[in-house]
Amino acid sequence: MALGPGKYDFVCSIVREQVGMTPESPGGVIVIVMGGDKGSGFSVQADLPTTLGLPDLLEHMAREIRKSGAF
Repeated sequence: MALGPGKYDFVCSIVREQVGMTPESPGGVIVIVMGGDKGSGFSVQADLPTTLGLPDLLEHMAREIRKSGAF
Protein backbone atom coordinates (compact mmCIF):
# COMPACT_ATOMS: atom_id res chain seq x y z
CA MET A 1 0.00 0.00 0.00
CA ALA A 2 1.42 3.33 -1.00
CA LEU A 3 1.95 6.00 1.60
CA GLY A 4 0.41 9.42 1.13
CA PRO A 5 -2.97 10.53 -0.15
CA GLY A 6 -5.01 8.18 -2.30
CA LYS A 7 -7.12 9.30 -5.25
CA TYR A 8 -10.21 9.54 -3.02
CA ASP A 9 -8.48 11.06 0.01
CA PHE A 10 -10.83 14.07 -0.09
CA VAL A 11 -13.82 11.73 0.39
CA CYS A 12 -12.02 9.91 3.19
CA SER A 13 -11.44 13.26 4.93
CA ILE A 14 -15.14 14.13 4.65
CA VAL A 15 -16.18 10.78 6.14
CA ARG A 16 -13.64 11.10 8.95
CA GLU A 17 -14.89 14.56 9.82
CA GLN A 18 -18.56 13.54 9.61
CA VAL A 19 -18.05 10.74 12.13
CA GLY A 20 -16.29 13.09 14.55
CA MET A 21 -12.73 11.84 14.11
CA THR A 22 -9.68 14.07 14.03
CA PRO A 23 -6.33 13.13 12.48
CA GLU A 24 -5.19 12.30 16.03
CA SER A 25 -8.16 9.99 16.79
CA PRO A 26 -7.48 6.29 17.27
CA GLY A 27 -8.93 4.02 14.60
CA GLY A 28 -9.50 5.21 11.10
CA VAL A 29 -11.57 5.48 7.96
CA ILE A 30 -11.35 3.43 4.78
CA VAL A 31 -13.12 4.46 1.58
CA ILE A 32 -13.34 1.98 -1.29
CA VAL A 33 -14.68 3.25 -4.61
CA MET A 34 -15.54 1.08 -7.59
CA GLY A 35 -16.06 2.97 -10.82
CA GLY A 36 -15.86 6.53 -9.52
CA ASP A 37 -15.05 9.59 -11.59
CA LYS A 38 -11.34 8.96 -10.95
CA GLY A 39 -11.67 5.23 -11.57
CA SER A 40 -11.69 2.56 -8.91
CA GLY A 41 -9.49 3.06 -5.88
CA PHE A 42 -9.29 3.43 -2.15
CA SER A 43 -8.03 5.78 0.51
CA VAL A 44 -7.15 5.12 4.13
CA GLN A 45 -6.75 7.58 6.98
CA ALA A 46 -5.87 5.59 10.08
CA ASP A 47 -3.44 5.31 12.93
CA LEU A 48 -0.59 2.81 12.60
CA PRO A 49 -2.18 -0.08 14.57
CA THR A 50 -5.36 0.20 12.50
CA THR A 51 -3.42 0.41 9.25
CA LEU A 52 -1.38 -2.66 10.15
CA GLY A 53 -4.59 -4.56 10.98
CA LEU A 54 -6.30 -3.78 7.67
CA PRO A 55 -5.35 -6.99 5.83
CA ASP A 56 -6.85 -9.17 8.58
CA LEU A 57 -9.94 -6.96 8.79
CA LEU A 58 -10.52 -7.06 5.04
CA GLU A 59 -10.01 -10.85 4.92
CA HIS A 60 -12.53 -11.25 7.75
CA MET A 61 -15.03 -9.05 5.92
CA ALA A 62 -14.57 -11.07 2.71
CA ARG A 63 -15.24 -14.33 4.59
CA GLU A 64 -18.38 -12.86 6.18
CA ILE A 65 -19.67 -11.60 2.83
CA ARG A 66 -19.11 -15.02 1.24
CA LYS A 67 -20.71 -16.78 4.21
CA SER A 68 -23.80 -14.60 3.96
CA GLY A 69 -24.58 -16.05 0.55
CA ALA A 70 -24.81 -12.60 -0.99
CA PHE A 71 -22.20 -13.61 -3.58
